[in-house]
Amino acid sequence: MIPSIETKSTLEIKRFQEEKLAELLVYLKEHSVYYQKLFKTYNIDISKIKTLADLTKIPVTTKDNLQEFNDDFLCAPKSKIIDYVTTSGTTGSPVTFALTDADLDRLAYNEAISFACAGVTKNDTVQLMTTMDRRFVAGLAYFLGVRKLGASIIRVGAGIPELQWDSILKFKPTYLVAVPSFLLKLIDYAEKNNIDCNTSSVKGVICIGEALRTDDFSLNLLAKKITSKWNIKLFSTYASTEMSTAFTECEAQQGGHHHPELIIVEVLDDDNNLVKEGEYGELTITTLGVEGMPLLRFKTGDIVRKHTKPCSCGRNTLRLSPVIGRKKQMVKYKGTTLYPPALYDLLNDFDTVENYIIEISHNSIGTDEILIKIGTLEKSDKILQQIKDHCRAKLRVLPSIEIHDIEYINKLKFPKNSRKPVLFIDKR
Repeated sequence: MIPSIETKSTLEIKRFQEEKLAELLVYLKEHSVYYQKLFKTYNIDISKIKTLADLTKIPVTTKDNLQEFNDDFLCAPKSKIIDYVTTSGTTGSPVTFALTDADLDRLAYNEAISFACAGVTKNDTVQLMTTMDRRFVAGLAYFLGVRKLGASIIRVGAGIPELQWDSILKFKPTYLVAVPSFLLKLIDYAEKNNIDCNTSSVKGVICIGEALRTDDFSLNLLAKKITSKWNIKLFSTYASTEMSTAFTECEAQQGGHHHPELIIVEVLDDDNNLVKEGEYGELTITTLGVEGMPLLRFKTGDIVRKHTKPCSCGRNTLRLSPVIGRKKQMVKYKGTTLYPPALYDLLNDFDTVENYIIEISHNSIGTDEILIKIGTLEKSDKILQQIKDHCRAKLRVLPSIEIHDIEYINKLKFPKNSRKPVLFIDKR
């Protein structure tokens, strides 16, 4: 199930996207209050935006713009809105997105081809370990995608290892959709309850919310811990509410594949210029085919790099690297630039560390300070020293580290009404 456009030449894909871009610009000029104002303010003649390179003539849209002028982005009348979702607000206030019936169809198509990219077929059964409530779009998207693909669905929701295993043993799913770190809890439950993970029906997991791979696409420490005990294939998928589009790995597992029929991709530097091939920059997207709240040159805040070499799977689309961090979460510490995933990867290397929280604050002179709060049963100077030595070796700097009760860290990690575990607290 590879859409034909994804196997076309680079030039054919470019021409296709330019046709879709022209349609989008007309739609925005007719229906979007926000972009009508933007075109007028900057004297932008959309008839002169003919190529993807011409996009640089249009100012970017930021998360701050979305938060401040949320309603002005709506392009459809309320009578056409079928579903309302909100972003998780990881780096700011949550933003509401309104989806029409056509948008839900687009969402289903996106996830169907994304699951197919990872090898899921209509003959598979997929167990969803993510919520569909609290105005959360991901669980809904996965449900719609599996349904469109024609595979069977088990909607278990997030958490509760006992219930997850009950469903795995009873219904025998072949794929799971889960947060990678939760797989460690499934493994732990299985070991304590005489369940052999490796004789279960599960052959693969579509992993959401956390990185699986390093920059060279090899498994990171978290993924290695999982696969060392459970012989399953792990597939990364990266998406956001704003994009309504996923970048999912194929069997080659060399980055998340771009769907050019759904989204235009740019990778920009701090001055909103395209970065050079192979360099990291901020993923900036233009949605195609969105009816309710389309976005033009939206800066996601996620730092990635793109790979353009054709993939062995037959797709000729660009692929995205793992997200190394979010721009707003970048930390400058003692002359070293860090992103939270580097710290997560380091802490996941310790079996004795049950949970953790990273807190960032400013000191009295206005520079960044890092405090790592660790939950562990082994409250000894030895484990503390091991973590400190590992920090020096891997990061070349030593943050402040505190050891706490596991339950105390859990209260910080799962605040009331939060839809996702909180690992990073920014007090700057």
